[in-house]
Amino acid sequence: MRPELGRLGVWTWAFDRQPWAKVTEAVAEMEELGYGTVWFGEGAGRDATTQAALLLAATKRIVVAPGIANIYRHYPETLAQSERALAEAFPGRFVLGLGVGARRITEARGRQWGPPLSTMRDYLDAMDAATLTAPGPAEPSPRVLAALGPKMLRLAAERTWGAHPFLLPAEHTAYAREIVGPGAVLAVHQAVAVHPDPVRAKEIARAGVAGWIAQAEVVPSRWNLVKELTGFDESDLAGGGSDRLVDAMVAAGDAGTVAERIRRQFDAGADHVCVGVMTGAAEAELALDELRQLAEALR
Repeated sequence: MRPELGRLGVWTWAFDRQPWAKVTEAVAEMEELGYGTVWFGEGAGRDATTQAALLLAATKRIVVAPGIANIYRHYPETLAQSERALAEAFPGRFVLGLGVGARRITEARGRQWGPPLSTMRDYLDAMDAATLTAPGPAEPSPRVLAALGPKMLRLAAERTWGAHPFLLPAEHTAYAREIVGPGAVLAVHQAVAVHPDPVRAKEIARAGVAGWIAQAEVVPSRWNLVKELTGFDESDLAGGGSDRLVDAMVAAGDAGTVAERIRRQFDAGADHVCVGVMTGAAEAELALDELRQLAEALR
């Protein structure tokens, strides 16, 4: 039983910063609103597969996907055990997102950074080779890779269910679809800032993108791709980002305006779009009001 991601999902950092009682209430409402999948980031909070198990147990239908589990935080054999257990216990409801993360974060935690492509390939090999003695699921849960550039996108298409690009414009979605081909799943993150006042929506979008732009020298791959695909240049990264860069990265405006931007991702080749709501507040914000508005606009 392959998961049905649905057309629209939710992507959030907020679960790690909320008490579990609030998380269960929030994910239950996301399910009721009709979102097909909930994606969550793995930081220094709850372990990715532990949190996935708790979310699955707290819901009935929604698919749960770490977006992503950082491979430098997990031994491949133990992650394979967790993956298999969740696939058996919750058939058709778990997807394992895998990624290499950022070099500076990896090295700050005392791990040795390796070339992303070969490191990911070796990690997948080790997961596949793990000796597992517990009863297995009728069908393994699928994996997706955090993939931006052409080599990782090709690996995602060759070795996994598909790709999960994060914080990139629709131009990248069209680019990724051409590389992965028609058979791979393309589950795309779309940053959104939902507010009835367009000026305030743009302010929220700018604040949300600023932190990522500040990391451009440390993690340049995202912005090199954005420049290549959109025609932007270094001047667009200055001063927290040009207006046109912020507009390209974040769908900002009222719910109807944002819904139209989400549709562009589907037109560009996405199978599934998960919305990451920027609110102008801390990352602990669950953004349920904005998710309610978007669910209604896209119903």
